[in-house]
Amino acid sequence: MTRLTDRPVPEGGTPTAQLDEIDKILIAELQRDGRASFASLGRTVGLSPAATRVRVNRLLDLRIIEIVAVTNPLALGFDTMALLGIQAEGDLRAVAAAIDPLPEVSYVVLTAGRYDLLVEIVCAEAADLLPFVNDRIRTIDGVGRVEIFTYLELEKETHTWGVR
Repeated sequence: MTRLTDRPVPEGGTPTAQLDEIDKILIAELQRDGRASFASLGRTVGLSPAATRVRVNRLLDLRIIEIVAVTNPLALGFDTMALLGIQAEGDLRAVAAAIDPLPEVSYVVLTAGRYDLLVEIVCAEAADLLPFVNDRIRTIDGVGRVEIFTYLELEKETHTWGVR
C-alpha cells in the first residue's frame, strides 16, 4: 500500500501545483464520493471521462489527493482508540520513523508545544493499551514521557476540509 509518507512532498504546506477551478471541483466531488466515476465527474466539470481521468491522476501523482476507504474501527471490532502525547529526546524524525510501522498506529505527527509527537492508536480491546504503550512505545530510543488520552466517543471526523 502506498502511504502519503512514501512519496516526497514539499515542506511547510507549499502547494505542489497550481489548482484551477476544475481541479478544485474535482477534489470537492471526490471528497464527497471517492468512488465517483470519471464519466460522472466529467459531466460535473464539463470534461470527457478521459480528460477527467488525466486530471485526477495528476492530482494523485502530485499527492494533492489520496483516495482510500475510510473504515470505522468500532464496526471492525476494534474497541479502543487513544491519542498518545509523547515527549521525546534526540531526533524526532527517528522516533516517528520507529513508531510509524507499528500496526496499531494510525497517525503520527511531529508537533510544537507540550508534546513532540502525537500518535493515534487503535487497539482490539482496552487490555491491549497498556502492553502496547509499555512494551512497544516506551522501549523506543528517544521516547520520554507518554501521556495517554483514551477516546470515550468520536464526535466528529472529517476528510472534507475544502480547497484553497
